[in-house]
Amino acid sequence: MKIEACGKESRAGKLHECIVLELGCHGPHCSECRDESEGKERRKETLTLRALEELEAQTGRGWGRKRTLESEERKRERERGRFSIFEKERSTGLCAAEFIGTLVCRIDVKKRRLCTTRVCCERKLRRAGDKSFMIDAVVRMLNLNHPVVSGGTADEEVYKVLILDRFCRDILSPLIKVNDLRKHGITLYLMIDNERQNIPDVPAIYFVQATASNIQRITLDAARGIYQSFHLNFASSLPRPLLEELAGGTLKQDCLHRIAKVYDQYLEFVTLENGLFSLSQPDTYVRLNDPSAEEKDVLSVVDGIVNGLFSVLATVGVVPIIRCARGGPAEMVATLLDTRLRDHLVSRNNLFTEGGHIGSSFQRPVLCLFDRNFELSVAVQHVWSYRPLVHDVLGMKLNRVTAHPEPGTSGGKVKSAAKSYELDDSDSFWVANWNAPFPKVAEEVQIQLDKYKQDVDEVNRRTGVGKESDFSDEELMGNTKHLMSAVNSLPELTERKRMIDKHTNLATSLLGEIKSRHLDNFCSTEEDMLARGSVDKSGVLAALKGKGTKEDKLRLAIVYLLAAETTVPAEVEAVEAALREAEIDIAPFLYVKRHKSITFSPVSAAAAQAGSRSQFADWSEKFYGQAISAVTAGVKNLLSGGRQLAITRAVETLMEAKVASDADSYLLFDPRGPKGMGSAMGHSKGPFKEAIVFMIGGGNYYEYSSLQEFAQRQQPAKNIIYGTTEILSGQEFVEQLAVLGSKMN
Repeated sequence: MKIEACGKESRAGKLHECIVLELGCHGPHCSECRDESEGKERRKETLTLRALEELEAQTGRGWGRKRTLESEERKRERERGRFSIFEKERSTGLCAAEFIGTLVCRIDVKKRRLCTTRVCCERKLRRAGDKSFMIDAVVRMLNLNHPVVSGGTADEEVYKVLILDRFCRDILSPLIKVNDLRKHGITLYLMIDNERQNIPDVPAIYFVQATASNIQRITLDAARGIYQSFHLNFASSLPRPLLEELAGGTLKQDCLHRIAKVYDQYLEFVTLENGLFSLSQPDTYVRLNDPSAEEKDVLSVVDGIVNGLFSVLATVGVVPIIRCARGGPAEMVATLLDTRLRDHLVSRNNLFTEGGHIGSSFQRPVLCLFDRNFELSVAVQHVWSYRPLVHDVLGMKLNRVTAHPEPGTSGGKVKSAAKSYELDDSDSFWVANWNAPFPKVAEEVQIQLDKYKQDVDEVNRRTGVGKESDFSDEELMGNTKHLMSAVNSLPELTERKRMIDKHTNLATSLLGEIKSRHLDNFCSTEEDMLARGSVDKSGVLAALKGKGTKEDKLRLAIVYLLAAETTVPAEVEAVEAALREAEIDIAPFLYVKRHKSITFSPVSAAAAQAGSRSQFADWSEKFYGQAISAVTAGVKNLLSGGRQLAITRAVETLMEAKVASDADSYLLFDPRGPKGMGSAMGHSKGPFKEAIVFMIGGGNYYEYSSLQEFAQRQQPAKNIIYGTTEILSGQEFVEQLAVLGSKMN
């Protein structure tokens, strides 16, 4: 490939940007050039026989001498009948304040060239965590990326098939329901890696990741002709090598005419709530902290995180100020993301051009990057508030949770079937109580139930339900009005009843788990240790020998290790012995023990230096530039003066940007400023009204709730978006610790 600009201007005044195959051909390269030179059609025959022979070698087809003898009319018929426009629109998922660079790639039958044209679109600034905007982007994609009518529905006459991979299925799951797909003409949705039957008279919409395996499967589907046309939407930017592979593969299989359009959506993240997103990258903590990991493996993980964050920033439409602690994965991600943004900002197809005036102002957001090692205890501890409790205990995934029935009794009672529920912003009870302690939630459920019963009784009273006496004409007229009012109120009452039943079942399931696992004892013990900064060994040992699951006891033991700044070796050995006695896998405990010895304990650190250094410490210095102790050294200061999460205190410090504060210890990157001069620019340090907080290695709802509470307490309220590589429950994170512990040993 070589890039060559034809130097002409379109009718819109935009320069053409042409990418030409190296076949020795010159002349008009794109559609507008061809339109402007219609009177010089014969000049297109300047393609030499040598170039055609090179084309034969590339495509394996006999186009050469025979093709030069065909009449103009015959050639045009072949163009119309066998090849069509192969378009690639580089959009940002219809997001905000940016150029949507549209690449119209035409495979010219005569010259076999790949040509591109840029088109500019203006969008309003939107949030990556705004579900309504993400839904609009998905709906437009389902409408073949055409503007959506005011009703928000697709043309009923255009029926389509939706093809997904697993990652993009998770993107859509919190945004749109299966029943809603039919409103937009989707009659069937299928997985790309499953065998599918031919539906040759229906267009297909593909929404997949930009991977080599997906490109191969799309090429195979197009070659088989299982759909009428293919509208390809990639979650992230389709790299040039994969675009060439797609073009070459479809050309070789003689199915290029089936490819209608190719879009870069820049939606490679899962929006769970307004202000909450996940990159859905599993096992990131293990892959970044694996003592046996090679440098290329670590860089691959970091590169994936940078790609996901770039999609988020492209959706937000502004270039943020980047802050991170020194050392660790956060610095690696910040450095690479800064480079990626700088390189992109100088390119012609700049996604952030429309937001330039915003990006250069004092209102740019700050992107705060943290590593999971910054505060391990939050990822492990038991939490008593409603939303984290539902996620941890009932296993909420992609805003869907299953309420399991209570265990059957010996009396032979039939168990009720498990029910699945959606928990999102449309649920008013969920929004109002997701941060409330569980006992208060149970009380609120009863209050709502009593209020519902009163409203139903009032409707019955006003409509005369249950009266046996006859009505007079006047009473009948009044009763008719009340009856009409009651009918109008039925949908609202029905929805309230459905919501109350849902949260009653959830509260019942939670209560059953709390009783059987004694979660209240674990929560109170852990919170007491973390709040006081000291531990009660006797209380911990009593809990380890008491009731509860092995997993809950292991999490308590890990919190015990992390709660105190220093621990007595004899007490730690006693806790470890209690775990062994209970037949609990202690690999996670040993890993955290080693982590703590490197991080906080001066005695353990001196002992480690006197002997041979651990592979874990060597690896952390090799890839992160310094020991993990430097990454987490500030946590104890952030937790002092009240029980507030370290990440919340850190974000508050970075957003307020007070003079001589702890914020000065954080690295600063300004992709719009001179390289290496970000810290010298005063406006880059804040204060900030908006922030994107991103946790590398797994986040949780407890941190998200803490940040939202902080944002709402401010006057005026601040806007904070929380994101992470993946949303993990306490048990899921302990499983990753177990993997690292086994590798460490």
